[in-house]
Amino acid sequence: MPLKTTPGEAGAAAPRKKKLPMPDVFIILFGFMILVLLASYIIPAGTYERSTANGLTQVATDSFRYIEAAPLNVMDLFTAIHNGLVAASTLVFLILIVGGVLKVIESTGAISAGIYRLLNLAQGRQNLLIFVYCATFATLASVGVGANLAIAFIPIGLILARSMKLDPIVGVAIIFLGSYAGFGAGVFDPTVTITGQTIAELPLFSGFMFRGAIFVVFLAITAAYICRYATRIKHNPHLSVMGAEAFESAGQNSQPDAHPAFTLTHKLVLALFPLAIGLFLFGAFNRDWGIPQLSATFLMLGIATAFIGRISPNDFVKRLMNGAGEVMYGALVVGVAAAVIVLLKQAQLIDTLVHSVATSLDGHGKIVAMELLYAFNLVFNGLITSGTGQAAIVMPIMVPIGDMLDVTRQATFITFKLGDAVTNIITPLSGTLMACLAIARISYVEWFKFALPLVAIWIVTGGVFVAVAVAINYGPF
Repeated sequence: MPLKTTPGEAGAAAPRKKKLPMPDVFIILFGFMILVLLASYIIPAGTYERSTANGLTQVATDSFRYIEAAPLNVMDLFTAIHNGLVAASTLVFLILIVGGVLKVIESTGAISAGIYRLLNLAQGRQNLLIFVYCATFATLASVGVGANLAIAFIPIGLILARSMKLDPIVGVAIIFLGSYAGFGAGVFDPTVTITGQTIAELPLFSGFMFRGAIFVVFLAITAAYICRYATRIKHNPHLSVMGAEAFESAGQNSQPDAHPAFTLTHKLVLALFPLAIGLFLFGAFNRDWGIPQLSATFLMLGIATAFIGRISPNDFVKRLMNGAGEVMYGALVVGVAAAVIVLLKQAQLIDTLVHSVATSLDGHGKIVAMELLYAFNLVFNGLITSGTGQAAIVMPIMVPIGDMLDVTRQATFITFKLGDAVTNIITPLSGTLMACLAIARISYVEWFKFALPLVAIWIVTGGVFVAVAVAINYGPF
């Protein structure tokens, strides 16, 4: 006769299986490195002839030939990480410097005070508040105040949503989606835009007018989408993806803290940023300034901020190091991603891959071919959510393909940039997204239901901009 067991005993006998955690981006990148090592024994090596014209390295379209294979070994696998960091060192150091300086600016309280000032100026007008905050965070992201910073401002978004009697979804959306609307354009982004344009051998920040148009369109679409949702749930709270009692169930009923004053110091600190960007643009277009000068400009911006904010030299260094520490992860991602390219070059597989992709795209026409590359990048971004890391892997492959399709380097870059940004707002591999949802106590399923239509709109809009960029031979090259 079988023995009876209590529910507790049954649970003890059959413990629930633990879910496997999402792999870290470094694990994914190392997995790619192992795949390249294995591929070096399977895929034939090949090469194109290259020449330099007008400062650009060009691929001779009909010069591809197979060569003797160069299989990799285990030592190659691990030395590639060091070599990748060395190859990407200028970008790694730029990211560390920018992250440190932005931390100095943030530590003055200027950004928080400015945002709260906007809250007061809007005087409770719902749609105006939503647009102003979306525009603010889109602008910050488009000039390099990374979308990751959105995490710190989610509580402000929740306060704003609560003041308008809306659900936490709106509070997250105006901050997070606003940031990525600006990140998608990357008008003056000193990290991802600079990384992509450096690899494409383009003048830094060139083509900003077209990216400005992308910024305006993506911002308008995003703000309109959030306003439409907010208006709908304002009239009928049961239409919220979180349910009618969203704030009560999420425990968001505490009173907001007092708003910080927006002082003259804050205004001066914020005014320094556009001045610094303007100085670099002048140097870039008139003095051939590059990444070293951009790093120097940010360092001068940090020192000027410390002077205005009356930050002592020791405190300045401490805040700079704290900021550099916060972006160290992303900076190292660039180097490890570059290690994948180091291995591909060492095994002489890049040109073989380029030849294979270019051949498969042959006969599709330039626009269709670039749309296919755009679609590939959308999918790839679901795995590598780091923009700089993705640029380090994808751009060396996309540039020669674009050249062979007779597409401008700028159009190739914008194809990468749009493909990099769109799926960040929905992939569960995005640490920024999952952190924002955790702070607001929103489940991923609820966010997915809310954001999926916007993702579809963004994808189509991005595809239109890719087609336009190819059709107008988007310059300067």
